[in-house]
Amino acid sequence: MPSGAEVQAGVTGVRARIASAAARSGRDPATVRLVAATKTIDLDRILAAHAAGLRDFAENHAQDLAAKAPRVPGATWHFIGKVQRGTASKIAAHAAWIHSAELGDAIEAVARRAARDGRRIDTLIEVDFTAGRQGVRPERLDEAIDTLAALDGLRLAGLMTVPPPTPTPQGARAYFTRLRELRDGLANTVPGFTELSMGMSGDYEVAVEEGATMVRVGRALFGERPGTSW
Repeated sequence: MPSGAEVQAGVTGVRARIASAAARSGRDPATVRLVAATKTIDLDRILAAHAAGLRDFAENHAQDLAAKAPRVPGATWHFIGKVQRGTASKIAAHAAWIHSAELGDAIEAVARRAARDGRRIDTLIEVDFTAGRQGVRPERLDEAIDTLAALDGLRLAGLMTVPPPTPTPQGARAYFTRLRELRDGLANTVPGFTELSMGMSGDYEVAVEEGATMVRVGRALFGERPGTSW
């Protein structure tokens, strides 16, 4: 298990690579938000990342989000897993951002609970380019925007995707480019529709080159977790 010093070194290294990728594409690295993916990560390592200056953390499971969020003061928490109706109240209570919105009763339940509590959650629609994963197919994106924009507890802010596995990071580029093109095509008609959440530990530099405003990084910060690529 990496020590706190190793986690802090990971934060420094990832930030440096984000800055280099941003420079290659003529971007300001300050426009890229580094979101630490903390699935299965213990509190000590999360606090080490916080001590290194990270303020954005993400969970895949609502129960873990509810357990960790109150214990990291001053952090912004993102939900990046599948939204489920049974845990809607936990997501609504603790998530400032949802990256994985799709059509269905679950996201509507989160929106109702957030609205009841006087909250609006910044929300990204997950785009599925594979026709077999979680999210909204590109051809249904207009429908999803119309439906989700009408929910009082949400504020639509952009798009997210997880590309299919590719042999090299460059293989993900076409999916990141396509997501940016989709966002750009909607930005003039959907107010505040500016965010692109794309890129994980294996391909976040390519994502930054293609316009990511958020990258979701776990392994490069916290070390290996068996069986994952985040």
